[in-house]
Amino acid sequence: MRKSYRWRRFVNHLMVGIAALSTALSVLALVAVLGYVAVNGFAALNADFFLRLPTPVGVPGGGIANAIVGTFIVVGLATFFALPIGLGAGIYLSEFGDNRFGDLVRYLADVLAGVPSIVMGIFAYGLIVARQGHFSALSGGFALGVMMLPAITRTTEEVLQLVPRDLREGALALGISRWRTTVSVVLPTAAGGVLTGVVLAIARVAGETAPLLFTAFGNPFWNTDISQPIATLPHTLFTYAISPYEDWHTKAWGIGLVLTALVLVASLLVRYVGRRR
Repeated sequence: MRKSYRWRRFVNHLMVGIAALSTALSVLALVAVLGYVAVNGFAALNADFFLRLPTPVGVPGGGIANAIVGTFIVVGLATFFALPIGLGAGIYLSEFGDNRFGDLVRYLADVLAGVPSIVMGIFAYGLIVARQGHFSALSGGFALGVMMLPAITRTTEEVLQLVPRDLREGALALGISRWRTTVSVVLPTAAGGVLTGVVLAIARVAGETAPLLFTAFGNPFWNTDISQPIATLPHTLFTYAISPYEDWHTKAWGIGLVLTALVLVASLLVRYVGRRR
């Protein structure tokens, strides 16, 4: 009996140690990536980097102000496209989707989530760019919005299903209609989780480059017209990284650091808002 106890204790400590080692390796990988990007990208950060336009090819200096604004525009368009549809689909699946049609929607959402991003870019190119005859921020926002849809849909469904059924039954017992219960009771209760899912979906697409190669395409000048090509941080990073100019390589690391910081700040903000709620 005592030998069996020692063996179980040894196995328990071994499994805990393996789990702790796996956690440490995961954190180490994240810290290594963030640290490497920060060390290489910090040298590019200055006032001109954030406030000035790019310089001509081969000319040192300049910045990425237009790409920062362009990224917010394209991601804003993507959120505008995907948020209402994704929320609506997630609410339907959670509250009314216990049927074959709901199963079909879940399956299609999972399939859509696995479609390569470059295929999304080609789809948006054929649907919008080819018809317009030119690249545009609108097509880029559409491509990223389609990529956001499955994440928002499935996250919304899962979060709403975590709301205790007693809350629904209590509201229905008071004579409140089912749709009003969903809007006034279920959604506010799960607002923190839904918001987290939306931000994760935004973070998922904020750094995508492949769809933007076929849609927004890039622009070295200021532009806020969504019907015209526009600069974005991922596309600018790609262009600078494959260039033969050392100054552009440094700026590419700086853009990577900016993108990482934006995602980190958004995640921390959502966590703060969720805890306050």
